[in-house]
Amino acid sequence: MQSRTEDLELLLAVVDSGGFSAAARLLDVPVAKVSRAVQRLERQLRTPLLNRTTRSVTLTTEGRAFVERIREGLAVLAKAEEQTRLSRERPSGPLRVDAATPFVLHQLVPLIGDFHEQYPGIELELAASDDIINLLEQRTDVAIRIGELANSTLHARHLGRSPLRVVASPHYLERFGVPTGPAALHEHRLLGFLNAENLNRWPLDGLSQRGANISPRLRTTSGEVMRQLCLSGEGIACLSRFMIQDDLDKGRLISLMADRVISPHPREQIQAVYYRNTTLSARIGAFLDHIAPRLRL
Repeated sequence: MQSRTEDLELLLAVVDSGGFSAAARLLDVPVAKVSRAVQRLERQLRTPLLNRTTRSVTLTTEGRAFVERIREGLAVLAKAEEQTRLSRERPSGPLRVDAATPFVLHQLVPLIGDFHEQYPGIELELAASDDIINLLEQRTDVAIRIGELANSTLHARHLGRSPLRVVASPHYLERFGVPTGPAALHEHRLLGFLNAENLNRWPLDGLSQRGANISPRLRTTSGEVMRQLCLSGEGIACLSRFMIQDDLDKGRLISLMADRVISPHPREQIQAVYYRNTTLSARIGAFLDHIAPRLRL
């Protein structure tokens, strides 16, 4: 079915070329198609647009006013289409991203410089939160979630897995010794999360098939605070590799019982989420495409 825009473009071709046959040759379409398009417009407008003679085609008074307006309208449409195309190629506009503080600090911050160079038109907002937020209430476009997703109203894009590590600082191990196995953890100072008991279930196969709850000596709401406590020798922690790999590489933290950690485990999952009733905009896609292959999980 021919569109209204195509009919308008055929009318302009007739006006600019001086006749139906000339317009048909210019656009490489049948003359009948051009004629039907003009007739359709005249029928819809209930007024003649062209004066037809055997030698020439000229605009009626109504046709001249109409053509002036459709030229303006088609130019605006073409500009809008071009801007949309360019927007897809070079996304622009605000983009609000939410993630846990450790993920923002250790994974996203190192990637922001290159992202801004590649997409200077995207106005990035990074929200570092250790709580699960409501995306709509917080005006968040995309959130990075660690662990299993329970909300079926969300679209999710899998970014990878970050293994869990049970770690302690050399200073702590010098003072309190190295635990001989999972069962010996009750003899040590353990660091845990406040108001998130699911995170205090450590995935060690010596405890149970999916791990067991530990009894923390010290609790915090922040994974980054827990990392700092661990670095300071305050206890043993179970943390995702994405936030401590550099500490392990440089010997600031020591991995314990690596062969006893259950993997794969639901807590290893890293996913980007957004609402089902929203379209994955070009800027969200650009952001996720940029970070996904560069994450050090």
